[in-house]
Amino acid sequence: MTYYGFNFQWMYHWEEGAQPKEPDAQALDFMAQYGFNFVRIPTNYQFWTRDFDYLHPDEAVFEYLDRYLAACQERGIHLSLNLHRAPGYCINGQELERDNLWTDKVAQDGFVFLWETFARRYKDVSAEALSFDLVNEPPDIGTRGLTRDIHAALITRTAEAIRAVDPARPIVIDGLNGGNIAMPELAHLGVTHSGRAYQPYAVSHWGAPWWDGWNTPGAAPEYPGTVYEGQVWNREALHDFYQPWREVQTGGTSVHIGEFGCYIYTPQHVALRWFKDLFSLFKEYGWGYALWEFEGVFGIVNHGRPGVVYEEIGGYQVDRALLDLMLESRT
Repeated sequence: MTYYGFNFQWMYHWEEGAQPKEPDAQALDFMAQYGFNFVRIPTNYQFWTRDFDYLHPDEAVFEYLDRYLAACQERGIHLSLNLHRAPGYCINGQELERDNLWTDKVAQDGFVFLWETFARRYKDVSAEALSFDLVNEPPDIGTRGLTRDIHAALITRTAEAIRAVDPARPIVIDGLNGGNIAMPELAHLGVTHSGRAYQPYAVSHWGAPWWDGWNTPGAAPEYPGTVYEGQVWNREALHDFYQPWREVQTGGTSVHIGEFGCYIYTPQHVALRWFKDLFSLFKEYGWGYALWEFEGVFGIVNHGRPGVVYEEIGGYQVDRALLDLMLESRT
């Protein structure tokens, strides 16, 4: 089955004393109405862990995950449970971590223990209903002590620990360098490889306050034709970018795009041309995807890009043109 859907940040943003959000039934109903069958839940381990005590989680917090899963199951939607912030690592806000997942045994042991805990908790849940996405967007090689060997060893150890408890649980691993680099060295694991679709960032992240790479004097977001990282970006360039992923797929590995989207300041007509090329490639490759996010600046609802035309559907202001592209892209 090919999975299409959205990321929901119900257990992602954490502040002291905060509680996770309840499942959004209205959004899930919208998904079911239009045949979307995949929800990715990026989680933050700090919701259930205090003082970096990785081995004694507050399992009452996991009841929120139970409710997310139940709400998805009621609608025939697959849930992919992801650690966006894992013990010792997050793609952003690493300074909040005491340990380093890639170099510190205490963090690695906590990481494996956590996935073993989830494997035991959800052992009786069908593979069609739930998958484990181990860690969001590992960094680039050489960053924070990461090497390919270190990454491969930890991912292999974790997958084996999960399968020792629940042999049938589907497992997902994100590409290196923020999800962008394919991992042929892990093709033998029999897991889904999760890529990203934010290239070129000069289009997808134009104006993003956390990334200043777009801020070149006189530049403007354009597609096709924008120059980023020394090349002109168009459909052919996107096709070339995914060549390593297609090679892994040719060897029998499943590929899924776990995140993609376009930020608020890119004009709608530019964003739609870019989305159209991405979706045509995903359809050609047979890849599913999950938009980051459902509602908000990267989403399909109330994103606010200049020039968007909304249609009211199910109580939402929906980017109808983007919705149509998503529906047309499914195999």
